[in-house]
Amino acid sequence: MSTVLFDAPGPRGRRRIAVVNVAGAVVVLGGLAWVTWALAAKGQLSAEKWEPFLTASVWQDYLLIGLWNTLRAAAVAIVTSAVFGLIFGLGRLSQLTAVRAVCGVVVEFFRAVPVLIMMIFFYFLFSRSGIVAPSQAPFYGVVVGLTLYNGSVMAELVRSGVHNLPRGQREAGLAVGLTPGQSLRLVELPQALIAMLPSMISQLVVILKDTALGSIISYSELLRSARLVGSTFANYVPALMVAAVIFIVVNYSLTWVAERVARRLSVRTTGTPRAVASDGGVALTGVPAGAGAGAG
Repeated sequence: MSTVLFDAPGPRGRRRIAVVNVAGAVVVLGGLAWVTWALAAKGQLSAEKWEPFLTASVWQDYLLIGLWNTLRAAAVAIVTSAVFGLIFGLGRLSQLTAVRAVCGVVVEFFRAVPVLIMMIFFYFLFSRSGIVAPSQAPFYGVVVGLTLYNGSVMAELVRSGVHNLPRGQREAGLAVGLTPGQSLRLVELPQALIAMLPSMISQLVVILKDTALGSIISYSELLRSARLVGSTFANYVPALMVAAVIFIVVNYSLTWVAERVARRLSVRTTGTPRAVASDGGVALTGVPAGAGAGAG
């Protein structure tokens, strides 16, 4: 048996892979043991360093507020990035040369600028221009920076997803009387969105993690709240470790939910036949009416 990219390893190859995996696991465990020993030697694992996290005030006054601000900024940025990516992704696929050129320049520019620089720029823009209240400038700086960067990435995902579809999809749409624009919106784009869902899911996680950059512009997100806890109770390392665990749990939950949604959408759009028990035997769902034995 062989795969598309490489031949399946034989007995010797499997033994070599197993040895490398065991060696890698030993190295990782050794690194974790060394880090644990170093933290313990510095007193970072002592009980008094972790006691503040057993009190309600630390969670109510710091961590939960920071988590809420992180989720709020990420939720708004996810929606606006999706809208931005869809609009400019379709713009890059437009039949009009001018529209393609303008959208291409916008997408490539915001993809090239680091997201932190955009956050700082829009923070000072909003705080000094009076467009929004000064207290809201950090929030809008984070959201706009995340939207422009991640929206540009999503626009490229839309463009590449449509281009990777078989050419027969557009030809089929044109054959039934659709215009190129209608074929793009009604035939190609829905299939491209399903195909690029794994990349979209990873981009959602990136948006959530990048909210931590908001601490640079004094946005009270989770990382900044953890740093305040560390400076208040002199347990900086434990506070960052707790924040890291919260980020891991939230990111894993977001990935799990997004993958479940992607799987359900994939089943619905591919029309995979599924067996359904009935009184008369077994019927197949997802199969056109009249198909099967005796359909003639």
